[in-house]
Amino acid sequence: MTDVATRAVPLARVTRGELVESVHLGHLVVLGPDGDVRLALGDPDVVLWARSSLKPLQAVALLGAGLDLDGAALALACASHSGEPVHVDVVRSVLAGAGLSETDLQNTPTLPLDAAAALDWQRAGRGPQPVVQNCSGKHAAMLATCVAAGWPTADYLAPEHPLQRAVRDGVEALTGVAVDHATVDGCGAPLFSTTLSGLARAFATIAAAPRRAPGGAPARVAAAMSAHPDLVGGAGRDVTRVMRAVPGLVAKDGADGVYGAGLPDGAAVAFKVLDGGDRPRAAVLGAALAVAGADGEALRAVARTPVLGHGRPVGAVLPTFGPEDAARAGR
Repeated sequence: MTDVATRAVPLARVTRGELVESVHLGHLVVLGPDGDVRLALGDPDVVLWARSSLKPLQAVALLGAGLDLDGAALALACASHSGEPVHVDVVRSVLAGAGLSETDLQNTPTLPLDAAAALDWQRAGRGPQPVVQNCSGKHAAMLATCVAAGWPTADYLAPEHPLQRAVRDGVEALTGVAVDHATVDGCGAPLFSTTLSGLARAFATIAAAPRRAPGGAPARVAAAMSAHPDLVGGAGRDVTRVMRAVPGLVAKDGADGVYGAGLPDGAAVAFKVLDGGDRPRAAVLGAALAVAGADGEALRAVARTPVLGHGRPVGAVLPTFGPEDAARAGR
């Protein structure tokens, strides 16, 4: 296991006209349905902060600790939502169902991620609030779990709180990797380290659970996310678009260039863009899912990332790899 900057390789090239304008380095791993490594670029065992890509794993742990949510409410627990009215309504519903209110949320106040939603929010005379911050669904679910388990809610973000100990244990169980590092995520919740391969294994387990282990917590998370991709992200977001394009796909973006995704047959991908940028992730995700066996035609529109000059395409963000690379590796 190495530092995230060590052994990184090109994942995507950005062209403008006839020249390569820039290159995005990173790490990537693609697993087949049986867990074999179909493609590894950079260091698949790099230790990293998976950021919000951990949310489906956290949701599995919350269900194991007593959370009783499914459908839209559970999908929003896994979300980095855009703060659209539909997202805010579900957050408020989860809080009300637990006998709580917005004042119990301790995530960082922000404006909605979605520009139109943010404008409407401000026109109504409102400023940054926790309920519209992209992690409010996770925080509402954490609070609801505390109520269900009989745990205090006032300190639910404390690393030693039984809720956070359960989340840490759940991340380790799904990834198969010990948590060696912990810090605080942007929303204020504890954040636990893992490896890229561990993240891919977790998404494989969750996405395949409806077929392999129906009825359990991972299967419930997979079903909720697949049925409500609009709640996991929002209008125009690549995570929402890719789950609509590929039936049964479970995918979650994370800040600073992290992504995890799993297919219903147990194939999975995970990657980290070294510079933390969002620009290459749709192209890299589309190429990685094609290696994993997803329908390339269905992914084409999601993965297309044009580079504009005066409002028209003059280049593109292009992945450095494809299914032929796995084939050449004999996998």
